[in-house]
Amino acid sequence: MPFERRMWASGQLESHNDLCVGEEIDKTSSITSVKDKSGSTGGMVCVDVALELRGSAGLAIRETQTIVYLPIAPEFTPPPKKPGPTEDLVIDVTQPVSTALLFRYSAITFNAHRIHFDLPYAQEVEHYPGLVVHGPLQANLLMAEATAWKGRRPDRFSFRGIHPMFHDTDMHLRATQTENGGLSMCTVAAAGHMGMHVKAEWED
Repeated sequence: MPFERRMWASGQLESHNDLCVGEEIDKTSSITSVKDKSGSTGGMVCVDVALELRGSAGLAIRETQTIVYLPIAPEFTPPPKKPGPTEDLVIDVTQPVSTALLFRYSAITFNAHRIHFDLPYAQEVEHYPGLVVHGPLQANLLMAEATAWKGRRPDRFSFRGIHPMFHDTDMHLRATQTENGGLSMCTVAAAGHMGMHVKAEWED
């Protein structure tokens, strides 16, 4: 693929069984789809990866990841901004985003993509205004809030990137309740627009 920019576009998770600290876990990954598409900045390739984690109780987590590969444009052209929710919030938490947080998350997830911890590279090579907040980090923070709100982890959890989020500004974690008892969640930048949208659902 002739594209240098790699971005996490979306993900979906299903939780089936618990994983226990210290147990042996089997992980399988497979590429299920590679599609050529076009967007506002030109061509792109979307890659779908299916993963399964199995522990002593069998299948624990089934996950699908969609990764997008794009050309690096001469300047950063952000996608359209969508305003975050401000009413009927059941969760509204302020999360500071520091360089230390991004570095530590890159380390713990073995993510060597320099847009998350190398500011000169992010600005001078990929033309971002700042360090990029990981999509999975935003999803992790929102899942933690959903788990605390409900008292147990979601059975189904899906997330989709709306707009890049950048470091050194407070990020808001917000949620409204849906008709089926789940949560519609998002990260919200200090300027008021959404970074990532999430759906968290539980079985009755």
